[in-house]
Amino acid sequence: MRTPSSSAEAGAAGPSTTKDPSAYGLSSEARNLHWLLTNLVEEVPGLLSVAVVSSDGLLLLSSDPGRNAERRPAANPTGPKGSSADLATIVSGLGSLTIGAAKLMDGGAVKQTVVAMEEGSLFVMSISDGSLLGVHATPDCDMSVVAYHMALFVGRAGHVLTPELRSELRQSMESAR
Repeated sequence: MRTPSSSAEAGAAGPSTTKDPSAYGLSSEARNLHWLLTNLVEEVPGLLSVAVVSSDGLLLLSSDPGRNAERRPAANPTGPKGSSADLATIVSGLGSLTIGAAKLMDGGAVKQTVVAMEEGSLFVMSISDGSLLGVHATPDCDMSVVAYHMALFVGRAGHVLTPELRSELRQSMESAR
């Protein structure tokens, strides 16, 4: 595992190409987001699945669910129903609930939500314009490391996640089905 400083040194833009086959034919910004997500999954131990969700609840980007099969506990081999779409639904719903709660409590913007469960953890972090980053992790993950790397992703992805890029990512997710 790389140290957090080497991850930061990797640069906000990332490489212009990626090994992710689902990223072929996409703009350089979309490929860079794929690279950032792949980097997040590969660098942080204990991540089961990761999803980037638009403000309207649509899945924009997700980790390859098969990539981390060897890390999953035997009692729950498929994560939340085994699909990134299910994680996106959960992330969207939880994000909406916490935003509503923050408004009722005059708490300001929601930055991060953490749900610690017996068999895992769920992290949701705001990216920009209502978009969310959701992470499903193992129960033994280091929550501070997960939160740190999520914040790095958000910092790098937030300024490039434009309406045009969200539209491109939605179309690529739909064509991948």
